[in-house]
Amino acid sequence: MNLAVGVDAGGTSTRAWVVDSTGHVLGQGGAGGGNPNSHPPESAAEAMVEATEAAMAGLDPTEVRAWVIGMAGRSKLTDPDVAAVFERAWARLGFPHAPRPRLVTDAEAAFVSATAEPDGTVLVAGTGSIAGRIRGRSMVSTVGGYGWLLGDEGSGFWLGRQAVRTALDVLSGVHPPSALADAVLDATGVNPTAPDAAYRLITAVNAEPPVHLARYAPLVSSAHAEGDPAAVSIVEHAARLLTDTALAARDPGERTPVVLVGSVLGEGSPVGAAVRTALRATGDIPVLSSDSGVRGAAWLAALEAFGPDTARPRTSTV
Repeated sequence: MNLAVGVDAGGTSTRAWVVDSTGHVLGQGGAGGGNPNSHPPESAAEAMVEATEAAMAGLDPTEVRAWVIGMAGRSKLTDPDVAAVFERAWARLGFPHAPRPRLVTDAEAAFVSATAEPDGTVLVAGTGSIAGRIRGRSMVSTVGGYGWLLGDEGSGFWLGRQAVRTALDVLSGVHPPSALADAVLDATGVNPTAPDAAYRLITAVNAEPPVHLARYAPLVSSAHAEGDPAAVSIVEHAARLLTDTALAARDPGERTPVVLVGSVLGEGSPVGAAVRTALRATGDIPVLSSDSGVRGAAWLAALEAFGPDTARPRTSTV
């Protein structure tokens, strides 16, 4: 029996599937975060090994013919020292016929998880944001993804920054009172009646790494649900930015699927709802969601191992 292994290594968790040539999932495993940008390389590599070993329990490693990892933070492996850490960890698994995994982005794996179509667009909005043009199940170009300092429009970071700026504008008297501003001040422990409240808020925010502004993004969703005008405006702006980012990665009149990935674009997110509405309004575009890339990584491995007619992986529950 020949096997293929797919791994989805994200910042929060890592999942692995082992599939056979018919698409049956024979093993599943999980572990902690495997993104080397979010975790020390040693622990990220160990998470991938742990999840893969759990999925391979009771199976013969000599039967693995292909291994694909969808990895957030893949660029970190351009550092030779970091790459060496991962190579040593992967070698412990003992796949003699698939000694090294093929690495793809987590966005590519998420797209392939959501649709059988080979071409389309993936739009990712979590802490950061990026859109990718997918051709033949590979990302051939991107729009955005420049990081918090240079871009990430519409992302969790962007939403959190806008929330804090709203609070500062309220404290400065250039914006009317806002439930969103109240929530930000409460979260930071800043007394709005203090004469130096704005400076206290700036100090509190600057005491943390800039990317931690994303922690205020959920406050926008909560205030939006209450009808707060400031939150409504931020959500509408974020949705326009993300929609424009997705459309910039597509050809005029393209009707291939758009796959949405990330917490900002989740089913329960007001930004996600607005983006879905905007994309569908542009024409007959299938808009899909993906919350994990493990199916996609496993299918990419199976296609590599067993050929282009290999069925998409399936389980009784997924």
